[in-house]
Amino acid sequence: MRILVIEDDRKAASLLARGLHEEGFVVDVAHSAEAGHRLMQGAAYDLLVVDWLLPGKEGIALCRELRQCGVDMPILMLTARDSLDDRVAGLNTGADDYLTKPFAFDELLARVRALLRRAHLTRPAPRVGDLSLEPYSQRVIRSGLTVELTRKEYAILEILMRHAGQVVSRSRLAEEVWEEETIELDNLIDAHISNLRKKLDLPEQQSLIQTVRGRGFMMQSKGQPGA
Repeated sequence: MRILVIEDDRKAASLLARGLHEEGFVVDVAHSAEAGHRLMQGAAYDLLVVDWLLPGKEGIALCRELRQCGVDMPILMLTARDSLDDRVAGLNTGADDYLTKPFAFDELLARVRALLRRAHLTRPAPRVGDLSLEPYSQRVIRSGLTVELTRKEYAILEILMRHAGQVVSRSRLAEEVWEEETIELDNLIDAHISNLRKKLDLPEQQSLIQTVRGRGFMMQSKGQPGA
């Protein structure tokens, strides 16, 4: 699952992104509302974590604009403001939850998971053939059987499933899963893809992850175009 963190305190943003990344989330970081809005033009996010006080446009103004434009992803507002009026104002502009600084990372993580769980109860889980993904619980099921994956394997699989029928390049996997350059990760990516195939593809089952030579990987089930 992909989260956008908009926080102008670079140290706090880095720590928050690292913690979420270690929990298996793909995390992008912006340090202003304008930079965050630009990122949202080119990527689909499952959740936004935004600080109220940002340089230029405040987080609460960004939240209001997103709701007016029909953006319905969950939004968690972070702020040092703790009065009842401030909490009400934050929620009334469209934030789904409100967390007062300073906070424990475990509490933020619990709120993030709760918001994602509620959001995905109303959305169909990603599915390719007989393989399904439950993003809020990070469960992977094929043919009714639960498949145990590492965090990196799960992150790769989620990206491939969310882009089923499309080629996902190595550079994209490197950027979103490892946040590194592909040139250093080709063998590591190949190893994780190989492990995914071993875990997902039981005897008599079609392999869902295809290698597209020179371009990357594609998730595709029998019956899809090109399968």
